[in-house]
Amino acid sequence: MIRRVTLFVSGAVALYIGGALLFTPVSFRGQYGIAMADDPSLYSETRAGGAAVLAVGVLLVAGVIVARLEFTAAAAGGAVYLAYALARGYSGVVDGTPDSGLILAGVVELLLGLACLYVLIRRPVVLPDQAGGHADVSLVAPGVDPSAAGSGSSVVDVEQG
Repeated sequence: MIRRVTLFVSGAVALYIGGALLFTPVSFRGQYGIAMADDPSLYSETRAGGAAVLAVGVLLVAGVIVARLEFTAAAAGGAVYLAYALARGYSGVVDGTPDSGLILAGVVELLLGLACLYVLIRRPVVLPDQAGGHADVSLVAPGVDPSAAGSGSSVVDVEQG
């Protein structure tokens, strides 16, 4: 359940941000004191980035609905959110402190990226069994109570293999 909620929240945020950058870049950027010059190249770059974030949002929400997409959605969400957070941190060091809203955005992006990575770590892994079928197995970190891993799964302790 927590995995689905994480993907849904991450996807909803990406849909909102991506949609705002794609369809209303002037008002969205204006919230952070960023003036959009009358430059078609700047609009193109802003809208293209917005479309990419929007696409990741669609994938994240699809990962909630289609179980086979959960891994891909969590990996894409983690990569995009963590890339944004790390780039904001780097920019803060080399370019100076941005608007406080962008600092908050970086913190939220870091948290959502880490949450997506959590989904990857806690995701059940399907391993082939000896009869040619598949066994639903959850990998559990060392020191974690295997009974807390979820119901209906065989649990493999990573240390014991």
